[in-house]
Parts: sequence; C-alpha cells; structure tokens
Amino acid sequence: MEPKLFFRLFLLIITVCFTVFFTSTSFSHAPSSTAKLFDCTKSSSSPLCASRNFLFKQKTRPIAQNVPKTKPKNHDHVSDTPNHPLDPLTVMEINKVRSILSSHALFASREPHTLNSVVLEEPDKNLVRQWDKGDQLPPRKASVIASVGGDSHVLTVDLSTNLVDLVDSPVRKSGYPIVTTEEMDSAASAPFSNADFNRTILSRGINLTDVVCIPMSSGWFGNKEDNKRVTKIQCFSSQGTPNFYMRPIEGLTLLFDLDTKQILEITDTGQSIPIPGSTNTDYRYSNFPNRDKTRPLNPISIEQPRGPSFVIEDNHLVKWANWEFHLKPDPRAGLIISRVRVHDPDTEKTREVMYKGFVSELFIPYMDPSEAWYFKTYMDAGEYGLGLQTMSLEPLNDCPRNAVYMDGIFAASDGTPFVRENMICVFESYAGDIAWRHTEYPVPGTPPLREVRPKVTLVVRMVASVGNYDYIIDYEFQTDGLMRAKVGLSGILMVKGTSYVNKNQVKKDKEGNEEELYGNILSENVIGVIHDHYVTFYLDLDVDGPDNSFLKVNLKRQETALGESPRKSYMKAVRNIVKTEKDGQIKLSLYDPSEYHVINSGKTTRVGNPTSYKIVPRATAASLLDHDDPPQKRGAFTNNQIWVTPYNKSEQWAGGLFTYQSHGDDTLAVWSDRDRDIENKDIVVWYTLGFHHIPCQEDFPIMPTVSSSFDLKPANFFERNPILKAAPNFEYDLPVCGAKSVSA
Repeated sequence: MEPKLFFRLFLLIITVCFTVFFTSTSFSHAPSSTAKLFDCTKSSSSPLCASRNFLFKQKTRPIAQNVPKTKPKNHDHVSDTPNHPLDPLTVMEINKVRSILSSHALFASREPHTLNSVVLEEPDKNLVRQWDKGDQLPPRKASVIASVGGDSHVLTVDLSTNLVDLVDSPVRKSGYPIVTTEEMDSAASAPFSNADFNRTILSRGINLTDVVCIPMSSGWFGNKEDNKRVTKIQCFSSQGTPNFYMRPIEGLTLLFDLDTKQILEITDTGQSIPIPGSTNTDYRYSNFPNRDKTRPLNPISIEQPRGPSFVIEDNHLVKWANWEFHLKPDPRAGLIISRVRVHDPDTEKTREVMYKGFVSELFIPYMDPSEAWYFKTYMDAGEYGLGLQTMSLEPLNDCPRNAVYMDGIFAASDGTPFVRENMICVFESYAGDIAWRHTEYPVPGTPPLREVRPKVTLVVRMVASVGNYDYIIDYEFQTDGLMRAKVGLSGILMVKGTSYVNKNQVKKDKEGNEEELYGNILSENVIGVIHDHYVTFYLDLDVDGPDNSFLKVNLKRQETALGESPRKSYMKAVRNIVKTEKDGQIKLSLYDPSEYHVINSGKTTRVGNPTSYKIVPRATAASLLDHDDPPQKRGAFTNNQIWVTPYNKSEQWAGGLFTYQSHGDDTLAVWSDRDRDIENKDIVVWYTLGFHHIPCQEDFPIMPTVSSSFDLKPANFFERNPILKAAPNFEYDLPVCGAKSVSA
C-alpha cells in the first residue's frame, strides 16, 4: 500500500473512532427510561428484595399486523451550531458549560450538587428584535440553576469568555428547582430498601415483584415540608395489567427526603381497602378480545403532491404562508414560540405580532382533603418540567404522515447533554373547514355566484406525559392572521381505592345524604377523584412593536328613550384603556361580557382604528378554592383568567422561578399586586385555560381526549380580509387516489 493512501486510511479510522467515542460519552449519561431502578445488593434471595420497578420505562404500543413501524430520521446533533439569537444551547455548548462549571469554586467542593436546569440565557429583547439574518450573534450565554449542598443557585455562564456570574447565590426565596429525573428514580426505588415498607406490602398479600412506586410532589403546608426537600411516594400493583394506576395500594404514603435519600415517615391508613382488580384495565390494542369485530374506520391521510408548504430554516425558523416564527424545545415549557410575525398582503410588509409565547405553568389540585390525598396539588411545569416529561411522538397517530419532527437537546443533572427525539411535530392540517364563503341568491339575468375557500392551518404540537396524565399542546396558525392555543387532556386518571364495588353500597345519613367520596365510582373498588387543571400561558404580544396598551371593550345594555324607537334596548360597546396592573386582573363572566384587545395606539389603519389583536376566550373554568388554602396561595395565578403586567425578563414563570414546595411568595399574583403602569408599555398578557374534571365511567381505564382553547385574533390589524387572494382548490391540484383492492 502506498504511504499516502495508508496515511489517509489511518486518519479516516482515527476520525471514525473519535466520533463514535465522543457521541457515546456525550449521551451515555442521559436519563435512561429502561434503567433498572432498584438493586438489592445485601440479600437478593430475600422476598423483601425481589422488587422490580418499571415506572420510567418507555411506553410501547403494539403495532397492527402487517403495518410497518416508521420512525422519522433526524440528523446528528453533535455538530449543530446556533444560527439565531434564540436558538437553544447545542450539544457542544452544553458540554462547554459542564466543563466550565467543573472547575468553578462552587462545584469544586465535596458538597453534592446537581444541575437542575441548563438553558440559553436569552439576549436582551431589544438586541433580538434588532437582529437580522447575517448579523453577528449576540454573545452566547447559559442560564444555570444548580443545587449545591442543599442550597439553590442561579448562575450565568458566558460561553465566549468562560466567565461565571453568580446571579443569585444562594437563593433566599422559598421553593426549590425542578426535581431531576435521577432524583425521581431514586425516590421510586427507595421504598424497597425499607424493611417496614416491605413488611407492610407482604402483610397485604402483595408480591413485591408486582409493586410500582412513584414520587409525587408534596406541595407546601408549613410543617413536614419546612426546611427540607421532600417528596411523597405512593405505590400500586401491576399484577395482570400495564395500567398500574388503576390498582392503587390505597392509604400507603411515604415521605422521602430528596437530599439525604432517606424514608422519613410511612403512613398507612388503608389496610381495610382492597386493591382494585385488573379486569378491563388493559388499554393495549393487541390485548382486546374480538377487536376485529369492531366496525373499523378507514384510514385518512392528507396527501401533498407538491410537498409541504412550510419550511424550517436553520433548524428553528418556521415559514409558512404569511407567517414566520422561531420554534425551540424547552425543558420547562415544552416548547417556546418566539418572534412571531405575519406578512401583510396589502402593505407587503412583515409585521410583529408576538415576541414570545409558551406554557408558563400548570396547576392541578385534587379535591380530596384526606391524609393520602390532600397534598396532590401539582405544578407540572415548575416541579417536573413539561419538556423533560415529553415522549417521542408516534408517527401516524400523534401526528399525521405529512408531519416534520424536531428533537430537544437537554442537560441531565450532571450536565451531560441528551436528545429527546421527535418531541415536537409541525404539520399542515385540513379537516374540511371553510376559511370563508358566500353564495349569492341568483338575480334574474345573472349567473349564480358562489365563492368558497378551504381552511388550511399550520399546527405545532408537543405531548407531555407527566406521570399518569398526557397534555397535548397545540399552537395553530391560520392564514387570516389568527393564532390558537389548544390544550388536550388524555392519559390515565389518578384514582382512589375504595371498599365499595357498587354505588348502591354507599352509606347514607338519616337525611339521605351520601357519604362524601370526593369523586365518582368508576369501577369495582375504584373512585375517580374530582380535580381541576389550569394551564397558564405567557403571551408577550408586540402588536406592530412593543409599545402596546390593553383595551377592555365592555358590552353593555342600553335602554332606549321613551318614543325613540320601537326597540326598548340595544347593546353598545364601551371602550376603556386599562391603566394599571390591578385593573388588568380579569375574571371572565357570561353576564358581564367584554372583549380584550392589545392595541398599538401609535399605529392606525387608514380609517383611524388602532391596530390590535384580541384575546378570544373559549370554554374555561375558574378555581373555587379558598384563596387562603395553601395550594391556592401557591397557585394564585389562577385567581383570574387574564392578567396584564409590564414586560420584565425575570417574570416568566407564573408560579415563580422556584416552584417546588414554594410558599406562594413569588407568583404572578404577587407581581401584579404591585399595580405598575401598563398603558403604552411593553406588556405581557397571561391567560389561564381551566378544566373542571368530574370523572365518569367513560374515563376508565384511559380517558378520551378533552380539549379547550383560546384565540389571538387580528382586530383592525389588517385593512381588510387578508385572505381575499387565497386560491380555491381544484381537482387537478389533488392526487387521484382509489381504494386498494382487497382479496377475499
């Protein structure tokens, strides 16, 4: 072999080996969904040490016979580089953050430490708004939340200078950072190392190998949760079903210290309550008897012969129809949509609509005050992280065939980057809806007039599986300038065990009032507990720029004067610009209707109306809890459906930056009570979408999706209907398809 050829071959082999080594070391510490969670090393032969725990195994779904399982292929992320000021941290950048912090004095001590959050420290808003493609990127920085020796710290790491700025160190506010996956794993396995717990399980006649335990955030009630970071643990039987949530070991609760890794307390109030049976709890398609006798639905698919109408430039910039926006995964919010702009067909200009929008917090209080349930008042974004709880989307079922997928790059608790594959999908949707239409009644001597346009939308979707519940978050864009935020709830109920197998067994008092069950009987020995879901959105609207005001348009009944008209009353619109934050705290009411507009008083249409977007509420719910109830103090951001605050970069998380075990002293409600000026300012609108959930038998053993939404709709933003020039569909534009012949 010639020396030159040998040398080239040698370099090639070295390069391949280096790449494989780098990739494996970069991702080997990612939280594993299939890792063994418990290993009893002292006495593996003992029945007390025979447990397996599969809480965090990746969920799988059987695939119908003869249907190939397809998985979108995404590119290798090791060589990714940022192209936009808001692009998330890359693999190389996260590795660099980890390297810089490893030599910092805060982490050089022997104190145990974790990195609870490693994300982009976004540049100042003005810098981002002024940036154009081709400009040099602002300095790249990382925002880090770390736990060191029991204290929380907020740091900024400058990736160009390697300097670390201790922004808040240690943090003195109440609450703790997001619980890491590794901490949840350790909590889930901890009970099986406790002899008292194992004896309790065996005394109930349950095999330890069938027990699954899960950690649950403890909330804060001012006693056991003070001065220590704890979680509650409850357990279930998986015998005979993958749906262990339907088989609770009722009344058995453990208190676990997340820092010392010790079980602090075991409470067992449910020895007399049987574990519900496994019959009819399996929801897997392959396990249904006689499934072939169900009348099937023929598959539906959107075909795009010319390919999709949208493009994703530089991995994160989405352009579709008259829209463009920046899209990025986020470990806490799930996904963030930024720099939303729309093209005006009349002026030929691209105009600002929203600087940034995302799910800021979820609040899920259960309505059972008993010992084993009172603490179940979760804040899923701030306690667990919506992005960290996402699973890979399932092609053809979570998202249609024409979807494009995006991965998330996050940091594990030791700072190692890992990939959350296919956590977001983007696709065009057409459900047969109509964008606009009119048929003119035929006038003699003129041909009939009928004009119709189909409504095609762009959908950005993610699904967070936070324990038993699945949250489907959609952001929809319409060609007429409307944006819609939609939340779907599915998954599995958190149920309570009971001795009752039938409603007619429920005890009644002398007046005939039934015993309080805090829910409904859904199956034998199963109660679905009443609960709420509140999803609070952060909406930094910049309508034609950042200087906006909030306009409240009250609809009022006006009585006519005597003899003025045959009518006695009519409705009128009374417009008032909201001056301060407290006036921007709004409770929705059917009997006090209003419209809510974000306006730009400095930009007007040709007839003099200020340009604006309006918030259009849809079905929602309001909290009925006492404002002094500890969970509601923490979730006070749900006291109103709409809030308006001046823009403040540090005020993005409605439940506070540190939500876990927080006391409610750093929430949207606290900020808003400062009553700052909001007229002609850079303002943020917060909207809470609410659901009351009284479980019913149709929710067993897995829930059909229930959805609600709200709209951001242009109101005097355009000079006229912006989709007048939209083209209708024609037969020759569409593929010619026929039913596939099936042999007998």
